[in-house]
Amino acid sequence: MSRKLRGILLIVLSGLCFSAMNALSKHLGARLNVFEIAFFRSAFGWVLVWPFVMLSGLKVLKTRHPGAHVVRGLASGCSVLSIFYSVMHLPLADATAYGFTRNLFIVLLAAAFLHERIRRDRSAVALLGFIGVLLMLRPQAGLTLAAGVALFGALLAACVIVIIKHLMRSERPVTVMFYFGLSTTVVTGLPAIAFWQRPGAEELLLLLMTGALGSAGQTVMIMAYREADATVLAPFDYLQLVFAAALGYLLFFEVPTAWTIAGAVLIVLANLYSSQRARNASDDGAASAWPNRLLSKDA
Repeated sequence: MSRKLRGILLIVLSGLCFSAMNALSKHLGARLNVFEIAFFRSAFGWVLVWPFVMLSGLKVLKTRHPGAHVVRGLASGCSVLSIFYSVMHLPLADATAYGFTRNLFIVLLAAAFLHERIRRDRSAVALLGFIGVLLMLRPQAGLTLAAGVALFGALLAACVIVIIKHLMRSERPVTVMFYFGLSTTVVTGLPAIAFWQRPGAEELLLLLMTGALGSAGQTVMIMAYREADATVLAPFDYLQLVFAAALGYLLFFEVPTAWTIAGAVLIVLANLYSSQRARNASDDGAASAWPNRLLSKDA
């Protein structure tokens, strides 16, 4: 099996893991609050980072940018909460499609904070994605709270990726992942204590499965991006939309509307075009693809 094919299979498996995690979260949301579910997801992921910390030595916890880690942690924690909230209150396909708008926000944030040029083609991509969002919002319905939270979560995820770009210039990946896990566990854990609902045995098992699926999806995604380029994997990453729609239909009797399908198609096309331009652009070189590569490091 070629490395490219391994990467494709791994990214598809990653999408299955994330889609299953979201489906479990939606199911648990009928009984438990969003803080508790997000806490178990964050805490489970943080526990899995500890073996790598011990192998590298505690010296790996030393950081030159504590402030950046704090800001990223707050943004990450709020992004996780926003994503789980949107999954609970929106059809799975809608919540997943809104999440992919983070790639479009990255274009704007990179220009604002990393001084990257916004070319005409990138402006067109952002506009196309924005039109897709408007279609998903359904002109006759307008912006709902859940849709607004989903878009806010995508914006925060884009902010996190831009901060990672800054941190990775001087920090080791295990250091970044450790403080990510710590901060999101704290941000989601404090309100979870205040609104704690004691889970039953079955709910506890499902919470652990949610954390395991999220961590597995993140790990498999990282493995996929080590095997193949982001521009090769991007089309298959969007299979998450298919998985989400299928699980939504089978488990929650959700039927995607024509508005959802049309908007999701435009968002996917905008992202695919952006990835292809990143591959072909000679003026920006390899740096153009950094947003897609960094997406594999945070979920």
